[in-house]
Amino acid sequence: MKKQPRLREFYGKEVLPRMQQEFQYPNVMAVPKLTKVTINMGMGEAKSEIKLLDEAVETLTTLSGQRAAVRRARKSISNFKLRQGQPIGAMVTLRGDRMYEFLDRLISLAIPRMRDFRGLSDRSFDGHGNYTLGVKDQLIFPEVEYNKITKAMGMNITIGTTAKTDPEAKALLRHFGMPFRK
Repeated sequence: MKKQPRLREFYGKEVLPRMQQEFQYPNVMAVPKLTKVTINMGMGEAKSEIKLLDEAVETLTTLSGQRAAVRRARKSISNFKLRQGQPIGAMVTLRGDRMYEFLDRLISLAIPRMRDFRGLSDRSFDGHGNYTLGVKDQLIFPEVEYNKITKAMGMNITIGTTAKTDPEAKALLRHFGMPFRK
């Protein structure tokens, strides 16, 4: 039998009882939980250099453990020299065990390696319990090989939860070990 990810076990044993006590939920099913993690890399330069897009897909595939999807422009925008259907980014959506494993690596390995890190902003919640953080450089992840990177690429990481309000989502992520600013 396959072993559960460390963060999923931690959620069941530690986070669930703390959240239920903190917010006075009537039962365990009312406690917010993680639903998905979406990683997105927008590559504006990919319209001129297609190799950058291939590199972004390879990086996301390495980070997430599943194949990244190439995203295409929905409509043409002449000011940006963009045509409809042109590849402009890559994204991957993680659920289940892969989501917990990625989040564990993000919290315990990648975030502490950020340069001049003073904590994550708590203003990046969307009002419905989802949190988005921007990463300026993919090299904070230990899986990414420095020699294979031609250009530093940033990414947006969105963590989706079942929380109804931002304070509940913030408490959930804080219990998981997300280092928010004081």
